[in-house]
Amino acid sequence: MLRLPSFKYLQPKTLKEALAMKADAGPDGMYVAGGTDLYPNMKRRHQEPRTVISLMAIPELKRLEGWNVGTCVTLTELSNLPTFQHSYPAVAHAAALVSTPLLRNMGTLGGNLCLDTRCNYYDQTYEWRKAIDFCMKKDGHICWVAPSSPRCWAVSSSDVAPVAVAIGAEFLLVGPQGERVIPAGRFYHNDGINYLTKQPDEILVEVRLPAPDGWDAVYHKLRRRGSFDFPVLGVAAWVRREGGRVTDARIVLGGVASWPQEIPEAAAALRDGELGDDAIAAAAAAAYRPAKPLDNTDFDLSWRKQMTRVYVKAALEELRQRRG
Repeated sequence: MLRLPSFKYLQPKTLKEALAMKADAGPDGMYVAGGTDLYPNMKRRHQEPRTVISLMAIPELKRLEGWNVGTCVTLTELSNLPTFQHSYPAVAHAAALVSTPLLRNMGTLGGNLCLDTRCNYYDQTYEWRKAIDFCMKKDGHICWVAPSSPRCWAVSSSDVAPVAVAIGAEFLLVGPQGERVIPAGRFYHNDGINYLTKQPDEILVEVRLPAPDGWDAVYHKLRRRGSFDFPVLGVAAWVRREGGRVTDARIVLGGVASWPQEIPEAAAALRDGELGDDAIAAAAAAAYRPAKPLDNTDFDLSWRKQMTRVYVKAALEELRQRRG
């Protein structure tokens, strides 16, 4: 049985108190919300904080004000809110697809957005990883996915992150130096180790969603089992239309890179025209070309690449049918 290591558990009541606790703990301290990612990682010794600072008792992080969502709102709450099901169905749907009901009851919006990257060689027990001399992401020097590569190829497996990037959400961060607001797309690095632009002492406080005015989005997820599994591929598609013409679009892939990967070429194939068969096929082909699956998640590599075309096409066809 895997067991948690010993650690000090703190539960601040305000953001100011949480920041002060993190400053006192230094590099040995980590923030936690629902804990569905951090605690299993601690059991496998992926992360080894001596001080864990819970954010779940801070009221600001559970607020819902208009289209601004606190990051400690649980995934279950997010998926069940009638306002989100109506105005942001892609956000609610992505939240509903995360893991299992029990874990969605604990897991939070912020936790899923900050989800640790993962791969077949990293998601193992300490003893298993020690037997292969560890990996670049933790304690080792080689990325076993691509041994000659100078970087880690662990993938982003968040379901909500591709949707946040696709719809143009903004994130409010609070740290010792004050507040800053950044677009969701700038929150991530394409690096399996340093995958967030958030500093370790900053707190992701709020997600600011764009007003639901003339755009629509969908999210499709590929996984081996219809529940529990992380995405092998996630496709978030966003379009804005005036009349029958697409004026703007974004296609974002999850589960294929160390960040939610936006495909500008796929969006360009949709702009300034109708969402017809030819445009959808061109966008799917454009998304297929840069998708480069590696031996870091489930399924055969070539099949996973083929599924990029299939899932992008299905997502865009759903958007077309919605407008009727």
